[in-house]
Amino acid sequence: MKERIQKILSKKGVCSRRKAETLLREKRIHVNGNIAFIGEKADLENDTIKVDNQVISKGISYKVILINKPLGIICSCKDTHGRKTVLDLLPNEFRKGLYPIGRLDKDSRGALLVSNNGLLCLKLSHPKYKHKKSYEVWISGSPSNKSISRWRNGLYVNEVLTKPAIVDILKREEGKTLLKIVLSEGRNRQIRRVAAELGHKVIDLNRVAIATIKLGGLKEGSWRELDISEWENLLK
Repeated sequence: MKERIQKILSKKGVCSRRKAETLLREKRIHVNGNIAFIGEKADLENDTIKVDNQVISKGISYKVILINKPLGIICSCKDTHGRKTVLDLLPNEFRKGLYPIGRLDKDSRGALLVSNNGLLCLKLSHPKYKHKKSYEVWISGSPSNKSISRWRNGLYVNEVLTKPAIVDILKREEGKTLLKIVLSEGRNRQIRRVAAELGHKVIDLNRVAIATIKLGGLKEGSWRELDISEWENLLK
Protein backbone atom coordinates (compact mmCIF):
# COMPACT_ATOMS: atom_id res chain seq x y z
CA MET A 1 0.00 0.00 0.00
CA LYS A 2 1.36 3.41 -0.98
CA GLU A 3 1.94 5.96 1.79
CA ARG A 4 3.37 9.45 1.90
CA ILE A 5 7.18 9.55 1.98
CA GLN A 6 7.14 11.40 5.31
CA LYS A 7 5.02 8.69 6.94
CA ILE A 8 7.23 5.87 5.62
CA LEU A 9 10.43 7.46 6.93
CA SER A 10 8.84 8.13 10.32
CA LYS A 11 7.52 4.55 10.65
CA LYS A 12 10.94 3.14 9.74
CA GLY A 13 12.66 5.28 12.35
CA VAL A 14 14.70 7.22 9.81
CA CYS A 15 13.52 10.69 10.84
CA SER A 16 10.43 12.58 11.93
CA ARG A 17 7.79 13.66 9.40
CA ARG A 18 8.84 17.28 9.82
CA LYS A 19 12.47 16.40 9.15
CA ALA A 20 11.38 14.35 6.10
CA GLU A 21 9.63 17.42 4.67
CA THR A 22 12.87 19.36 5.04
CA LEU A 23 14.78 16.59 3.26
CA LEU A 24 12.21 16.62 0.45
CA ARG A 25 12.58 20.37 0.01
CA GLU A 26 16.35 19.95 -0.06
CA LYS A 27 15.93 17.27 -2.79
CA ARG A 28 17.80 14.68 -0.69
CA ILE A 29 15.19 11.91 -1.12
CA HIS A 30 14.86 9.80 -4.27
CA VAL A 31 12.19 7.27 -5.23
CA ASN A 32 13.19 4.81 -7.95
CA GLY A 33 16.02 7.11 -8.98
CA ASN A 34 13.90 10.24 -9.25
CA ILE A 35 13.89 13.23 -6.88
CA ALA A 36 10.87 12.88 -4.59
CA PHE A 37 8.44 15.73 -3.95
CA ILE A 38 6.27 16.70 -1.00
CA GLY A 39 3.02 14.75 -1.14
CA GLU A 40 4.47 11.89 -3.17
CA LYS A 41 3.50 8.37 -2.11
CA ALA A 42 5.45 5.13 -2.36
CA ASP A 43 5.36 1.48 -1.32
CA LEU A 44 8.54 0.08 0.20
CA GLU A 45 7.68 -3.40 -1.05
CA ASN A 46 7.82 -2.23 -4.67
CA ASP A 47 9.72 1.07 -4.66
CA THR A 48 13.31 1.95 -3.78
CA ILE A 49 13.63 4.95 -1.49
CA LYS A 50 16.99 6.58 -0.86
CA VAL A 51 17.92 9.31 1.64
CA ASP A 52 21.29 10.90 0.88
CA ASN A 53 21.96 7.91 -1.38
CA GLN A 54 21.30 5.41 1.45
CA VAL A 55 18.63 2.82 0.64
CA ILE A 56 15.84 2.55 3.22
CA SER A 57 15.52 -1.07 4.31
CA LYS A 58 12.27 -2.92 3.68
CA GLY A 59 12.83 -4.89 6.88
CA ILE A 60 13.08 -3.72 10.45
CA SER A 61 11.17 -0.72 11.79
CA TYR A 62 12.70 0.94 14.83
CA LYS A 63 10.81 1.26 18.10
CA VAL A 64 11.82 3.20 21.21
CA ILE A 65 9.71 2.73 24.33
CA LEU A 66 9.95 4.62 27.62
CA ILE A 67 9.11 2.59 30.73
CA ASN A 68 8.66 3.82 34.28
CA LYS A 69 10.33 0.84 35.95
CA PRO A 70 9.04 -0.11 39.40
CA LEU A 71 11.19 -1.52 42.18
CA GLY A 72 12.03 -5.22 41.97
CA ILE A 73 11.92 -5.44 38.16
CA ILE A 74 15.01 -6.81 36.40
CA CYS A 75 16.59 -4.88 33.49
CA SER A 76 16.97 -7.88 31.23
CA CYS A 77 15.21 -9.58 28.33
CA LYS A 78 14.74 -12.73 30.42
CA ASP A 79 15.75 -14.02 33.84
CA THR A 80 16.95 -17.54 34.62
CA HIS A 81 15.45 -17.30 38.13
CA GLY A 82 11.96 -16.51 36.88
CA ARG A 83 11.94 -12.92 38.11
CA LYS A 84 9.86 -10.30 36.33
CA THR A 85 11.76 -8.30 33.69
CA VAL A 86 11.08 -4.92 32.08
CA LEU A 87 9.88 -6.65 28.90
CA ASP A 88 7.15 -8.33 30.97
CA LEU A 89 5.66 -4.85 31.41
CA LEU A 90 4.96 -4.68 27.65
CA PRO A 91 2.31 -6.46 25.54
CA ASN A 92 3.59 -9.60 23.80
CA GLU A 93 3.35 -8.03 20.35
CA PHE A 94 5.80 -5.27 21.35
CA ARG A 95 8.53 -7.43 22.92
CA LYS A 96 10.18 -9.11 19.92
CA GLY A 97 13.63 -7.72 19.21
CA LEU A 98 13.56 -5.15 22.01
CA TYR A 99 16.23 -4.89 24.71
CA PRO A 100 16.97 -2.42 27.52
CA ILE A 101 19.24 0.54 26.79
CA GLY A 102 21.54 0.76 29.79
CA ARG A 103 20.59 -0.54 33.20
CA LEU A 104 18.65 0.45 36.29
CA ASP A 105 19.27 -1.93 39.18
CA LYS A 106 16.52 -3.97 40.83
CA ASP A 107 16.36 -1.64 43.84
CA SER A 108 15.99 1.51 41.72
CA ARG A 109 13.02 2.84 39.78
CA GLY A 110 12.20 5.32 37.05
CA ALA A 111 12.98 6.05 33.41
CA LEU A 112 14.25 3.20 31.25
CA LEU A 113 14.34 2.93 27.47
CA VAL A 114 13.93 -0.30 25.51
CA SER A 115 14.52 -0.40 21.76
CA ASN A 116 15.65 -2.45 18.76
CA ASN A 117 17.85 0.43 17.54
CA GLY A 118 21.47 -0.58 18.09
CA LEU A 119 22.89 2.84 17.19
CA LEU A 120 20.67 4.57 19.72
CA CYS A 121 21.78 2.05 22.36
CA LEU A 122 25.42 2.85 21.60
CA LYS A 123 24.88 6.61 21.68
CA LEU A 124 23.09 6.52 25.03
CA SER A 125 25.31 3.92 26.69
CA HIS A 126 28.84 4.98 25.72
CA PRO A 127 30.36 7.71 27.95
CA LYS A 128 32.05 9.46 25.02
CA TYR A 129 28.68 10.78 23.81
CA LYS A 130 28.11 12.48 27.20
CA HIS A 131 24.35 12.03 27.32
CA LYS A 132 23.24 13.01 30.81
CA LYS A 133 20.91 11.07 33.08
CA SER A 134 18.98 12.79 35.87
CA TYR A 135 17.96 11.31 39.22
CA GLU A 136 16.03 12.28 42.32
CA VAL A 137 17.60 10.47 45.25
CA TRP A 138 16.68 10.31 48.93
CA ILE A 139 19.70 9.58 51.13
CA SER A 140 19.97 9.08 54.88
CA GLY A 141 21.23 11.92 57.04
CA SER A 142 22.12 15.46 56.08
CA PRO A 143 25.23 15.77 53.88
CA SER A 144 27.63 18.63 54.60
CA ASN A 145 28.62 21.22 52.04
CA LYS A 146 32.06 19.55 51.91
CA SER A 147 30.48 16.18 51.03
CA ILE A 148 28.32 17.73 48.30
CA SER A 149 31.39 19.48 46.89
CA ARG A 150 33.35 16.21 46.82
CA TRP A 151 30.44 14.50 45.05
CA ARG A 152 30.27 17.29 42.47
CA ASN A 153 34.00 17.28 41.79
CA GLY A 154 34.45 13.49 41.69
CA LEU A 155 35.92 11.05 44.19
CA TYR A 156 37.56 7.67 44.09
CA VAL A 157 35.27 4.62 44.26
CA ASN A 158 36.98 1.25 43.91
CA GLU A 159 40.16 3.13 42.93
CA VAL A 160 38.46 4.84 39.97
CA LEU A 161 37.73 8.59 39.98
CA THR A 162 34.12 9.46 39.19
CA LYS A 163 33.46 12.22 36.67
CA PRO A 164 32.15 15.61 37.85
CA ALA A 165 28.40 15.58 38.49
CA ILE A 166 25.61 18.05 39.17
CA VAL A 167 24.44 17.53 42.76
CA ASP A 168 21.85 19.85 44.29
CA ILE A 169 19.90 19.63 47.53
CA LEU A 170 16.16 19.79 46.85
CA LYS A 171 14.82 19.14 50.33
CA ARG A 172 15.94 18.27 53.86
CA GLU A 173 13.68 16.37 56.22
CA GLU A 174 14.33 14.78 59.58
CA GLY A 175 16.89 12.04 59.05
CA LYS A 176 17.01 12.27 55.24
CA THR A 177 17.81 14.53 52.27
CA LEU A 178 16.46 14.68 48.73
CA LEU A 179 19.11 15.30 46.06
CA LYS A 180 18.93 16.02 42.35
CA ILE A 181 21.87 14.29 40.65
CA VAL A 182 22.85 14.55 36.98
CA LEU A 183 25.51 12.15 35.69
CA SER A 184 27.36 11.92 32.39
CA GLU A 185 28.55 8.36 33.13
CA GLY A 186 26.73 5.27 34.31
CA ARG A 187 29.01 2.95 36.28
CA ASN A 188 27.42 0.05 38.14
CA ARG A 189 25.52 1.28 41.25
CA GLN A 190 27.54 4.48 41.08
CA ILE A 191 25.19 6.72 43.08
CA ARG A 192 24.84 4.15 45.85
CA ARG A 193 28.59 3.64 46.07
CA VAL A 194 29.41 7.35 46.13
CA ALA A 195 26.76 7.96 48.80
CA ALA A 196 28.21 5.12 50.90
CA GLU A 197 31.73 6.55 50.47
CA LEU A 198 30.43 9.80 51.94
CA GLY A 199 28.69 8.03 54.83
CA HIS A 200 25.10 7.99 53.57
CA LYS A 201 22.69 5.25 52.53
CA VAL A 202 20.41 5.57 49.48
CA ILE A 203 16.80 5.26 50.63
CA ASP A 204 15.15 5.76 47.24
CA LEU A 205 16.59 6.26 43.75
CA ASN A 206 14.34 7.47 40.95
CA ARG A 207 15.68 8.22 37.45
CA VAL A 208 13.59 11.06 36.05
CA ALA A 209 15.26 11.73 32.68
CA ILE A 210 17.55 10.14 30.09
CA ALA A 211 19.16 12.90 28.03
CA THR A 212 16.22 14.98 26.72
CA ILE A 213 13.63 12.25 27.39
CA LYS A 214 11.78 12.97 30.63
CA LEU A 215 9.64 10.62 32.68
CA GLY A 216 7.04 13.35 33.16
CA GLY A 217 3.68 12.11 34.36
CA LEU A 218 4.15 8.49 33.20
CA LYS A 219 2.86 6.29 36.02
CA GLU A 220 5.06 3.67 37.65
CA GLY A 221 4.80 0.37 35.79
CA SER A 222 3.45 2.10 32.68
CA TRP A 223 5.06 2.68 29.27
CA ARG A 224 4.65 4.70 26.10
CA GLU A 225 6.15 4.46 22.63
CA LEU A 226 8.17 7.54 21.76
CA ASP A 227 7.65 9.46 18.57
CA ILE A 228 10.81 9.64 16.49
CA SER A 229 10.88 13.42 16.97
CA GLU A 230 11.63 12.74 20.64
CA TRP A 231 14.77 10.70 20.04
CA GLU A 232 16.17 11.36 16.55
CA ASN A 233 18.46 14.17 17.79
CA LEU A 234 20.15 11.71 20.18
CA LEU A 235 21.68 9.96 17.14
CA LYS A 236 23.60 13.05 16.07
